[in-house]
Amino acid sequence: MIEAFRDAWALFGDSWLAAWLVALLLSVIGVFVVVRDQIFVGAAIAQASTLGIALGLCLGSEWSSEGSFFRSDSFLSIVAVLFAVATALVTARGGAARFESHEAITGFIFLLGGSGALLVIAHSPHGLDDVQRLLASSGIGATRRDVFVLALLCATTLAFVAWRRRELLLFAIDPATARALGVRRRADLMAAAWLGLALGLSMRVSGMLYAFGCLVLPALIAKSLCRAALPMFVAAPLIAVVASMAAAWLGHAGDFNQAQVAVALLCGLLAAAWGGRALRGR
Repeated sequence: MIEAFRDAWALFGDSWLAAWLVALLLSVIGVFVVVRDQIFVGAAIAQASTLGIALGLCLGSEWSSEGSFFRSDSFLSIVAVLFAVATALVTARGGAARFESHEAITGFIFLLGGSGALLVIAHSPHGLDDVQRLLASSGIGATRRDVFVLALLCATTLAFVAWRRRELLLFAIDPATARALGVRRRADLMAAAWLGLALGLSMRVSGMLYAFGCLVLPALIAKSLCRAALPMFVAAPLIAVVASMAAAWLGHAGDFNQAQVAVALLCGLLAAAWGGRALRGR
């Protein structure tokens, strides 16, 4: 099996690398999402990104010729990121006096993204299949450029988190205190925009199920295992990458979808972590 996995690297290497980088990137950012108890925000951003991709597919097929920029992966990635960033910024501002509650805005965007994506491409010959494939998740087709972009995002994110980890953790746990110590409102918006950028790009490469799973499941597992929030920044990415690597090997050996195997593995680990915590609590 190991030899077969190694032999398949030439064909699937970029897809596997992209999936591992997505796991690393989103698991680090997911610590903030879980610590701030904003898991549903991640789901809403992912759904909005799906709507953006559906609109991009529709516009590309209706208003441009074959081979044009509007039918390219670059255009779809840009649209996915724009919708994801816009959603992240809107949800970050939710709950202000002149807005609806944060939960209401997030729920609205989640439902709009999910229903809108399917309606937009309902009569497209292949658009519905593309969106359903995106929702189900498939990392197959990731390019060397995707690997490069994801590696750059990972390096930037890890460097910044390592540099300002204590301030970022305080901002995640107690935003009011962080602002009292000099953290401005724009820092919240910048964090939301970065979440949207990372999730939007990851969605386009690996699909919604895998991206959302890597965002929340490793951080939830780390939360069950760690006594403090700071070690979660080490535990969550380690769990995510190991599970993703194991899923690549198991998926190739058993002819399963790697993304779906990874999410199933992470769900199993989370169930085991919750069970262990329940036993320790007795």
